[in-house]
Amino acid sequence: MPWGTLTVAGVVALVITLVLYLGVPSRYVRARLHFSLILYLACLLSEVALNSGVGEPELIAGLARLTFVLATLNLTISVLANPWREHRASERFPAIVQDVTMIGLFTVVATLLMREQLLTTSAVGAVVVGFALQDTLGNLFSGLAIQIEKPFRVGHWIAIGEREGQVQEITWRATKLRTKAGQFLIVPNGIISKEAILNYSEPIIPTRIEVEVGASYSTPPNDVKAALREALANSSLALTVPPAAIEIKEFAASSVNYVIRYWIADYGKEHEALDQVRSNIWYTFRRRNIDIPFPIQVEYSREELPTRSEGDVLAAAARLGAIDLFSTLPPEARLALSRTAPEKIFAAGEAIVREGESGSSMYVVLAGRARVVLEPSGQEVAVIEPGGLFGEMSMLTGDPRTATVRAIEDVRVLEITAERFREVAIERPGLVEHITNVIAARRVGLNQARAAAAATSVVAIAPRTLFGRIQEFLRLP
Repeated sequence: MPWGTLTVAGVVALVITLVLYLGVPSRYVRARLHFSLILYLACLLSEVALNSGVGEPELIAGLARLTFVLATLNLTISVLANPWREHRASERFPAIVQDVTMIGLFTVVATLLMREQLLTTSAVGAVVVGFALQDTLGNLFSGLAIQIEKPFRVGHWIAIGEREGQVQEITWRATKLRTKAGQFLIVPNGIISKEAILNYSEPIIPTRIEVEVGASYSTPPNDVKAALREALANSSLALTVPPAAIEIKEFAASSVNYVIRYWIADYGKEHEALDQVRSNIWYTFRRRNIDIPFPIQVEYSREELPTRSEGDVLAAAARLGAIDLFSTLPPEARLALSRTAPEKIFAAGEAIVREGESGSSMYVVLAGRARVVLEPSGQEVAVIEPGGLFGEMSMLTGDPRTATVRAIEDVRVLEITAERFREVAIERPGLVEHITNVIAARRVGLNQARAAAAATSVVAIAPRTLFGRIQEFLRLP
């Protein structure tokens, strides 16, 4: 090709490359086009030197042609193989595949253009370079194999031997992983090609993890499994599909050990999901009086401390006295009710009662706050502060729960069952009528909120009708 023709072609190619460089949004494509711009400028400078009689004409002409070919190959591959609006290389043609293709084509063209110069290259020199670069070349070809076979991609969580992390970048020499501790781990591609690769993100994104817990031999397995299912239901990171599996793992020396296998959507949140489920298990076991035994080697007896102190009982009785429902009870009756009612604790985010479920107890908030929401809209009706109560309609009439109540922070509640309340009501006949009037007034706000959420009207229950339902449910004379 005469030098004048090459000069014209170089100028045209330079202008086209510059227009693409300024117009393409992708930062990755622009970076590759920047390389072509430099090569085209070098080609034109070589032509100028050749025209000025500077240097060896044959050598400079050959370099100019090779520079033009390399720039054109890079321009063509960069524009055709990569998305123009994304700031990354194509997944089908990763950067390393593009580079290998360009080098391969350039080698073929260079052999045709400079056949004599390439054939005179010393074979001994090639062997020496091969031995010197054997590790680098091994990593290079391993990286090429990874990009072609695609055992993992950027963003996947993988384990390579004992190394684990999220793939951030795959280069010629190595693969960069980001560990859960936030550190970068650079693993040479040659090592990856020799190790077994565990991909947590394929073939499906959800990942199964396990939690083990021991429970007392005195608690029936079905009760423990029900508690574990409740703990999972209150864990937002545990998926409902695929379903979790709860099994007895072993009968150990001091406990029956259970294993919970459940799924999470993001393997990067494994530790958070484990902590969430383990915390919920503790709270659920505490509410259901299920012991997690200590490992025991020597049998001994000790005095069990009461779960509630006398101060706790008196404080709960004072809470009852401040509530309209129990304001007419004498102090000794409130104290007796507080002493016999169990105290339970719920973790932040847990559902204390769920809308639509059956119930026969009411709850008085002793500490913490709870949120009342309507399902399925999730509309918040109220926030219950310490001293507030909920669930009274289910306790008095047996109706399903009319709203869901969730703990905002850790909440301690006093649970008053229908049977215990019946005993108090029989002793004080006027209590039911007083409570009927209080409840009828309390339900006005909830009915209005439910009507607003459903865009329908809700029929209020007359006090006398409510009074009859309470008498019937509690079997009062």
